[in-house]
Amino acid sequence: MLRNWPVQIKLVPVSAPYLDGADLLIAADCVPFAYRGFHGRFLAGKTLLVGCPKLDDADFYIEKLTQMFMHNDLKSVEIAIMEVPCCMGLEHIVKRAMEASGKSVPVTITVVGVRGELKPASRGLHQMMGPG
Repeated sequence: MLRNWPVQIKLVPVSAPYLDGADLLIAADCVPFAYRGFHGRFLAGKTLLVGCPKLDDADFYIEKLTQMFMHNDLKSVEIAIMEVPCCMGLEHIVKRAMEASGKSVPVTITVVGVRGELKPASRGLHQMMGPG
């Protein structure tokens, strides 16, 4: 079900044609390995970006995602993270990028447990708003 290539945040051009008008999925690197039904649950109809908020450069991600949000008309963003503390940084990165871009896009956060189960939607659907 993968619709785009490349998928690594570092490699995707900010003006890639598949970003404009996309329902964007930003997944932590471990999620596809931990969640058995990743393709069916997460990828259907989505454009995928992956990265690790612990091992990769968070400031680079914030700048890159800010540019992606500014240059594209996204429909929605889903953040898929693991329940471990190091993954929580991805939500912070996306929030900072959204604020810096000045855009307002519906964002869903989905958490996967270390045993591969979906956790209750404790953070649910909300709007991340940029300034203005």
